[in-house]
Amino acid sequence: MARMRLTYCTVAEPYVNDALPPASPPAALTSIEEVEHGLRAAGYIPSRQIATAVYLAHHLQKPILVEGPAGVGKTELAKSVAAWLELPLIRMQCYEGLDEAKALYEWKYGKQLLYTQILKDKIGSVIGDADGLGEALNKLHEFGDIFFSEHFLEPRPLLRALQHPAGAVLLIDEVDKSDQEFEAFLLEILSDYQVTIPELGSIVAATPPIVLLTSNSTRDLGDALKRRCLHLHIGFPDERLEAQIIQSRVPGIEAKLLRQLVSFVQQVRALDLKKVPSVSETIDWAKVMILLHTSVLNVDLVRDTLNVLLKFEADIEIAGKQLATLTHKARLDAGVEA
Repeated sequence: MARMRLTYCTVAEPYVNDALPPASPPAALTSIEEVEHGLRAAGYIPSRQIATAVYLAHHLQKPILVEGPAGVGKTELAKSVAAWLELPLIRMQCYEGLDEAKALYEWKYGKQLLYTQILKDKIGSVIGDADGLGEALNKLHEFGDIFFSEHFLEPRPLLRALQHPAGAVLLIDEVDKSDQEFEAFLLEILSDYQVTIPELGSIVAATPPIVLLTSNSTRDLGDALKRRCLHLHIGFPDERLEAQIIQSRVPGIEAKLLRQLVSFVQQVRALDLKKVPSVSETIDWAKVMILLHTSVLNVDLVRDTLNVLLKFEADIEIAGKQLATLTHKARLDAGVEA
């Protein structure tokens, strides 16, 4: 992918920023298998579907909308892509009331005030011996209006992602928590990798970033946003994949303990709970078991640590009534004597 310069396109005259340092584009992704290997090297165990989405996003230059329950690795995917490709990760956390000033840019008002004071002090020498108001204004127009220029611009996450000369990974996290107005504001950057600032015009990406948007599906996103993105749903992994994930995140865990943990968590997810345990909570539970120097699950130990897996007291009570059965089956599935 050839490097492009950052260009400010205004109606009157284009402005080109040639101050950017030379940059190399992100590493080429030649195959889906390469994506799988690269993410694994970064500590992320992807499914074939996840690797395919990242591969297509790179080559089609389209954002990925990653949906799924909390704690299944949506945010971690963006971090791992950035780590693997050695690109900066620029994260924008969405929330209700998020606006353009926090997401795109704002002006450096203090610096503008200082400039105004300097201009006031120098106005006499600028105008000189102008004869009349018209000539004075003409002399002022000979000087460029830099009050609203890049010198006074404070870039926020969206603009920083476009300005990075070597490209970046832009994570728009929990976009479903933002307002519909902000969702509409995102459409330009998601389709054209550019944003429009009224005082400057359109700012086009130096190198299009790899964009990932995450959603926990707390509200339905608009069709316009979905059309601009590749869709990827990350659900809870099966036993084999979850075992691989835990093994990568908790190195050194004993195989028989790993099999017990995975079997137990898979059973718990089948219960009628308010919030089933996520992959991240399974990882935390595995770390707890290692910290407690255990290799075999027993009912008392599971009851004492169940709050690591389950976050609602009602869920703990539901699982607590079946602890003996769940623990016994987990040991059997792992080939450990009951």
